[in-house]
Amino acid sequence: MFAMMPKNPVRLWAQFVRMAIEAQMVIGLRTAGMMGIMTQAPGEPFRMVAEKQAAATESLFAMAQAAGRGASAERVMSAALRPYGKRTRANSRRLTRVR
Repeated sequence: MFAMMPKNPVRLWAQFVRMAIEAQMVIGLRTAGMMGIMTQAPGEPFRMVAEKQAAATESLFAMAQAAGRGASAERVMSAALRPYGKRTRANSRRLTRVR
């Protein structure tokens, strides 16, 4: 009846919060680039769309693998977030580099 609490909810929340903060930074930087406020690589808009498709595919595959191994719901969710987190972390580093 009641949903079981994960063993370590703090880890999953920390993963989510870090990814959300990095995603907001990337959105702001890309918006500034599209508005011409800062320089942006010519292929950045295409990259923005293409990486979302790849991350969604990786996320679904990681979830299916974790669930297939009988992992807990917390681990399945963590596996689903990992591909997105990897990309937001890489994008925030790349977009904030001084050129």
